[in-house]
Amino acid sequence: MRRGLKYVPPALLLLALLELTVFVLVGRGVGFGFAVLLVFAASLLGLVLLRREGMRAWRGFRAAVESRQPPGQQVTDGLVGLVGALLLALPGLVSGAVGLLLLVPPVRRLARAGVRRATERRVSSMVAGDLFGPRRVRVRRGAPQTAPTPEQQPQPVVEPGRAIEGEIIEPGRS
Repeated sequence: MRRGLKYVPPALLLLALLELTVFVLVGRGVGFGFAVLLVFAASLLGLVLLRREGMRAWRGFRAAVESRQPPGQQVTDGLVGLVGALLLALPGLVSGAVGLLLLVPPVRRLARAGVRRATERRVSSMVAGDLFGPRRVRVRRGAPQTAPTPEQQPQPVVEPGRAIEGEIIEPGRS
């Protein structure tokens, strides 16, 4: 994670240059007064949506907790909405466009799925299970494999009423 932090200052500088370039191009196209008004209106809309998305995220989180459901979907949906509203509130046409896109439901669902995948990769399976509920596993049909003979495979000990907790470990990850 710390390795990526060295790229933050150059990325912010590039973003500022991109915002300035787009503002100048839009200003030349429609007039600078209208471009300033557009940035101001987008920022005002972002501030209004920031409050709305925050309240929506909080209500969704509380409803999930009260109904004893994993709150992960509501948390990630709220997080994507808050990031979208925050980007819209920032003064700039590019950040405003990206923020507005994150508030569109199909794009929001894609972003939420990406946040969920990233979260599941970075936290333990137990924490991911607490956040998002049981994992859905995709099973692919393939060539049948021969089962080990009974001599090769130890017999499992079955005790009724006992659950064995475990962790899914994907190949190539530790």
